[in-house]
Amino acid sequence: MTDGQGFHLTAAEARVLGALMEKEVTTPEYYPLSLNALVNACNQRSNREPVMTLDEDDVRQALHGLEDDRMAGRARSADGRVTKYEHWMGEAFNVSRAESALLCVLLLRGPQTPGELRGRTERMHSFEEISDVLGGLQRLAEREPPLVAMLPRQPGTKESRYAQLLTGEVESMAAQAADAGPAAGGEDRLAQLEAAVAELKQKFVEMHEKIERLTG
Repeated sequence: MTDGQGFHLTAAEARVLGALMEKEVTTPEYYPLSLNALVNACNQRSNREPVMTLDEDDVRQALHGLEDDRMAGRARSADGRVTKYEHWMGEAFNVSRAESALLCVLLLRGPQTPGELRGRTERMHSFEEISDVLGGLQRLAEREPPLVAMLPRQPGTKESRYAQLLTGEVESMAAQAADAGPAAGGEDRLAQLEAAVAELKQKFVEMHEKIERLTG
């Protein structure tokens, strides 16, 4: 939801929006996404911080909220038997490909340093220099209302982190990122197996949809 002072997306809405933005660029052949594919994209264990477990009802509710804010909803040009979903961030904010990549990673992974953003946006947009990342963040921060903000530097760190403002919860996100600490980067064997299963499940769904398009 939005108001005159800013944005107030829920965590589920932010995850759905980020997943749609990511898949448009990384797997364009399967975009727009079916509800099933979108649920799997939201619940990936890779490139997601924190990992979430949303069901179809959660994602549907998030889509309704995003549609009210004109950020995402049913694909306008999709045809076929399966309803597909897309984001409308280009229309809503007129963001560039570089700015969209930065915003996408911040939605999916929480507060990030410019160095982290440069590496984690690589599949969506290639930033040649850190200065290019900083320029994109500055443009997003100078919008009215702003879409990102720089967080206070944490003790012992060299780089400040940046957070998206679509959820309007910068302080809580910063605290969550600080609390995650080193444990966030260490998955045990069970988590790794679950991640592999989730990825395979998503690939199966995408392949099934591709076969349906070819035979339909």
